[in-house]
Parts: sequence; structure tokens; C-alpha cells
Amino acid sequence: MEFVAQHPILVVSIVKIVVLLFVLMTALAYLTWFERKVVARIQSRLGPLYVGAHGLLQPLADGLKFLFKEDLTPPASDKFVYILAPFLALSLALTTLALIPFGPATLTILGQSTNLGITNSSIGLLFVFAITSVGVYGVALAGWSSNSKYPLLGGLRASAQMVSYEVSLTLSVVGVVLLAGTLNLNDLIYAQSGRWFHYIPRWNVIPQIVGFICYFISAIAETNRVPFDLPEAETELVAGFHTEYSSFKFAMFFMAEYANMITVSCLATILFLGGWLSPLSSAWRWPLYLPGALLLIGGVALVYDTVILQRGIARIQLAVISSIALALGAICLIPSVMPIVQGPFWFLLKVVFLLFFYVWTRGTLPRFRYDQLMDFGWKFLLPVALANLVVTSFVVLVLNR
Repeated sequence: MEFVAQHPILVVSIVKIVVLLFVLMTALAYLTWFERKVVARIQSRLGPLYVGAHGLLQPLADGLKFLFKEDLTPPASDKFVYILAPFLALSLALTTLALIPFGPATLTILGQSTNLGITNSSIGLLFVFAITSVGVYGVALAGWSSNSKYPLLGGLRASAQMVSYEVSLTLSVVGVVLLAGTLNLNDLIYAQSGRWFHYIPRWNVIPQIVGFICYFISAIAETNRVPFDLPEAETELVAGFHTEYSSFKFAMFFMAEYANMITVSCLATILFLGGWLSPLSSAWRWPLYLPGALLLIGGVALVYDTVILQRGIARIQLAVISSIALALGAICLIPSVMPIVQGPFWFLLKVVFLLFFYVWTRGTLPRFRYDQLMDFGWKFLLPVALANLVVTSFVVLVLNR
């Protein structure tokens, strides 16, 4: 207790980091379940079903499988770099989320007023892109350190793809920075406050629709997702840069991919979709009840599922989940809590929508050839992002005269 009293800021920061890591690692696990369920629905099948109610324990089973599988290290590999690569990929992917603000409210913990984020940097956007640009080293080092032809070719190809689309990704957000005049992520959200014609939110996705499309396409390619999932390369390079990886080191690359998906979705929400700002008018009071009401409705639906549809151990699992949903719904309807949860509710709702779009594209679009991938990035996406930047610069210059 004496240490807590002497270093309250440090303790609060550690508490926030631990909470964020717990929530994030849980989200990474269940994002795999979410993707498999959505793709299964698109393809008219059931997806994970038997491990837990509705397959809810499938992520836990997958994690245990990765943890206890035999861990093979190629004898001719550079062992230090071989082990370092997955740690580098995952740690960089997780670090960027420390800069994401999840809401405008401030909380008092141990007498210290703190915001809903780990840190608030004046150059937060620049810091995020600096970290994500280093992420390519995890892929490149994984391919090189394996000392095998297939991973080396896969690592080179994946690195070229990530570097190529990083250029378009960065250029696509410069228009937003010009409009807001800041690199601070909180200020970028506040710059989108207000409404056009009393009804339309002043989100950057409207004046920067071209930049948003360029950003999202580049983000899909940057995170190696369909239809730009050429680093997987199972059709011609066995499995690409991670061919020689197994057990939990392979799982770390898998987790890094999903963490990057969450990061770019959070950035898209902040830069183009108003962050935690509600699309509904602040003059209306009923949106304050929306988070609690949705949780209570979900809890009641789970209670029905528990009592009527489920049997055995699945009934116990859903009983616990439904109790948590009902309790959270009741807490969110407390008058002092309702304003606090509004920001995180709208922020996470937008992020989930973008993640759903990620999964939707996987179940819809075919994979590009590598030459098509590079041609599209350099010959189409980059010129469009540059044109959007030039037009935005001209408009900002005229308006500020």
C-alpha cells in the first residue's frame, strides 16, 4: 500500500495496461470464433458448434492445442532471430493499441484522474504509423531466419507487399490531418464534432470518402487479408514466411494478424467515422439507454437459449454468460454510469462493424495474383491517394485564405 500511495500514476498506468491486455487477448481469441461463424453463415454451414455452447469454447481449445503442440526449430536456422520474429510481430501489433482513445470520459482511480486509454500523445498518429511500419521486420526476419527457400521467398514477397501498401495507407490519411490540423488522436475525433444541416454528422468519411476507400483497401493489404493474402501462399510456397513455425510461435503470428486488424479498424474509426462520437443527436436522451437496453435484450435472449435450447454443460456456460450480460446491462442503466459508457459503446460498435466487413470480404472475394496485387497498389491506389491529397490541400488552402 505504501508503494501505491507513493506512485499512484505508475500504479494506475499498470492497471490500465493489464485491463487492456486482458480485454485485447480475449478479443483476439474470439475474433477467430467470430470470423469462422460469419464465414460459415455466408457459406451456408454451421461453423464451430460442439466445443461449448455454440462453439464458444473453441478459441480456448485452439489455444491449448497451440500451447501443447510439439515445438520444432529447424536445426540450420538462426535460432535467436527465429524466436525473436514472432515476438516482434505480436509485441508491435499490441503496442499500437496503447495509443487508442476509447472514449472521452475520465475516470478517478486511486485519486488520479485518467482517460480511457493508456496514453495521450500529441503526435499519436505519427507514433502509430512509426510502430506499424516496423512490423514488416517480423515477417522479413521470420522468412530469413528459417534458412529455408520457401519461407525466404514468402518473406520477401510479404515484405514487398506490406511496404508497397504502407505508402498508400499513409498518404490516404494525410487529408484528414490537413483538415484537422493535428496529429493527436483525441483532437482528430473532436474535430469531427457537430453536424451538417443539423442532421448529418461531420465525420471525415464524407469529405474524405476517397481517402477512406484508399485507407481501407490499403489496410486489408497491409494486414495480409483476403483478397490480398498472398503471404499465406499455401498454393505455391507451402505456407509462406511462417512455413517452418509450429506450436505457439505460429500462434503468435496468427494473433499479430488479428491484432493488426483491430488496430487499423480503430484508426479508421478515429480518422473517418468520428471515433466515440454518436451518430445520433445529442438533444435526444433515449440513446443514453441504448447500451444497457441492448445488453439486457441480449441477456434475455441468452436466458431463453439457456432454458429452452441448451442441454448439459452448455446450459451452465450460457447461464454464466447471460448473468454477466444482464448484470452489465443493469450497471449501464445507472444514471451516473450512462454518460461514461456512451463513448466506448459507439467506438466499439464502429470497430465491430469494420471487422465484420473484413470477414465479409474474406467470404466473398477471390485472391489476386501477385502481379495484380503490385500493379493495383502502385499504378492505381497510390495515384488515387496522391490525387486525393492534392485536392484536399488545395481546398484547405482556399478555405483558410
